Amino acid sequence: MITVYLSHGLESGPGALKVQALKSIAGQLDDVEPVILDYRQLPDPLDRLAHLRHTLHERGDDPACCVMAGASLGGWLSAMLSAEHAMLGCFLLAPALGLADYPETFPVLKARATHIIHGWQDDVVPPAPVIEYARDQHLSLRLVDDDHRLHASLTVILDDFERFLRHCQTLTRYS
Repeated sequence: MITVYLSHGLESGPGALKVQALKSIAGQLDDVEPVILDYRQLPDPLDRLAHLRHTLHERGDDPACCVMAGASLGGWLSAMLSAEHAMLGCFLLAPALGLADYPETFPVLKARATHIIHGWQDDVVPPAPVIEYARDQHLSLRLVDDDHRLHASLTVILDDFERFLRHCQTLTRYS
């Protein structure tokens, strides 16, 4: 069983378009359980990270069987937890990396598989630091002609997410 933790961005919530769409993809696959986090009452990134850690611990999920997936601040949270634990996977959408006002800007990931999707037109999280981050850690990166919300790229995101989860399923079978 793979557990997929879905983390929304700073100004969205668990009902956000991308989170619900990713949940739908995860829910269609055998032996994959989506878990949606709700951070709306926690504006501070470190409080959100503590909540994600607590949820992982309280559920008792083995990080080696978990995929962290998130958008923007949720991507930062996913990356941070994937730097702390050897996660199965880390799927990042316009992750808030390389931003000076975040506690850690370039966490070193321990995930077995990682994929990043980022928009060339992103004016919230510029693409250059994310490109550098992916290059330095040899991470899979797809750049799309879209803005920070990535709504015009939803089909691409969902196709990539399904392939990514299937790849993670393969990793669990042969480990």
